Amino acid sequence: MKNHFFLAIIVVVALVACNKSFLDTKPTNAIPDDQVFNSADNIETVINGTWSYMFEEFFTYAVPGYKSIDLTSDAMGSDIAVTQSYGLRDAYAFTEMVDNTKNRVNAFWTILYKVIDNCNNIIAKVDNATGDAGKKQRLKGQAYALRANCYLRLASLYQFNQTGSEKAVPIYTEPSGPASEGKPRATVAEVYAQVIADLKLAIPLLQNYQRNPTQKWKIDANVANGLLARAYLYNRQWSDAITAAVAARQGYTLMSGDDYNKGFNDLNNVEWIWGHGQTPNQSNASYNFHYLDVSSPASYYQSFMADPFFKNFFDSSDVRFKLFDWDTLPDQEGYLRYKKFRFRDPSALIGDLVLMRAAEMYLIEAEAYAQLGNPGKSAAALNALRDARSATHYQGAGSLMDTILIERRKELWGEGFAISDIIRTGGTVVRKPFLAYNGEDSIISVPRGNGTFVEVAAQGHLTLRQPDGNPFTPYSKYYLFAIPISEVQNNPNLNK
Repeated sequence: MKNHFFLAIIVVVALVACNKSFLDTKPTNAIPDDQVFNSADNIETVINGTWSYMFEEFFTYAVPGYKSIDLTSDAMGSDIAVTQSYGLRDAYAFTEMVDNTKNRVNAFWTILYKVIDNCNNIIAKVDNATGDAGKKQRLKGQAYALRANCYLRLASLYQFNQTGSEKAVPIYTEPSGPASEGKPRATVAEVYAQVIADLKLAIPLLQNYQRNPTQKWKIDANVANGLLARAYLYNRQWSDAITAAVAARQGYTLMSGDDYNKGFNDLNNVEWIWGHGQTPNQSNASYNFHYLDVSSPASYYQSFMADPFFKNFFDSSDVRFKLFDWDTLPDQEGYLRYKKFRFRDPSALIGDLVLMRAAEMYLIEAEAYAQLGNPGKSAAALNALRDARSATHYQGAGSLMDTILIERRKELWGEGFAISDIIRTGGTVVRKPFLAYNGEDSIISVPRGNGTFVEVAAQGHLTLRQPDGNPFTPYSKYYLFAIPISEVQNNPNLNK
């Protein structure tokens, strides 16, 4: 790994200077790091700017910051039928993330490791900075949690976790510099251990921190517990996952059915534990909605259509069922829209981005209890969520674990969990042609704006097999994100 930190600080400072209305920070110039880290106020500028860099940095229009990792994960799953619009076609077809020369592959690695290096600097230097001791404690906790979040993404997308001994990604816990040497890839078990250790350090440091309710992008103890619940779940530490998930959702209630239909664009939602806010002056991250929003006329790509088979998972009474309809645009007739995401302000093209919700914590509880052989408590957690969605209760019919994993697909659609869930559970992508019983096109009648109807072939998945022509299978190499060629070339220790 090269010394990314000074470059990151320059980028961070520029973003903070441009967007301080949202982050409420005081910009600095690119100066030596002994001055950047000499006070708690300056360090807060660094962590705020690091966050802004994560979400607001454009690599291309197809890679609008950190949240595009979520777009990619979902495009590679079973339930989103990506159209031929610009942006995610190659990820959807599994030809991009396996290719270490691709821009998206390099961008994701760059985002995650630059943020890690900034966090390493904060952790190493905050204790010696001047300023309020409580503030320094909180900043250190936030840096631990943010570093853990990055390693959690790396562990869950860059390697399977069958035995724990599989080689994953390098771990860096010290600030990098010109003389820093690249690290070898750690095992996936070692990466998860690092994530959990960081979060266990972060939580007590954040315990007394009360963030402004309008600043849900700031990491507090609920967020850190939510990340810990994810890490424990992914690493199969079931009892610990339950404890952390319960702690994470304290103070957050499941949203109403009406709120579920408002477009997933407002961090003031009572269920959102963590989110990235947007304003007209800071709106780069909102570009992700151009892929997610399939119903606002101002949305440009509208590429995240639903697999028609996905609709069959829902009861007709379910508030989420109401989000489906067939597209009526002349060039997209036949695609099934799932209108979960919509721009909050279509005229300004902005919408807040969700990162963690109470619903996920109920699903973690349900899955962990099922794995522990406690179907009663598992079903109770699952049905608490289903109650909020006006869906029928699970009453023991069919596999409880399969039901929970399908519920994750239903509830977390478009939020970035699709391929990581397949990776961590040893599952497989499932894509079938949407055809009539006789094997021919399934014909549907779609309304036109003038009141007439047109019959068109229903559109489902366009990619039904792996690039090698074989069916999708568990533990396919195509599910994993590649390490970029720049890292392979510049880190001679990578594969030692």
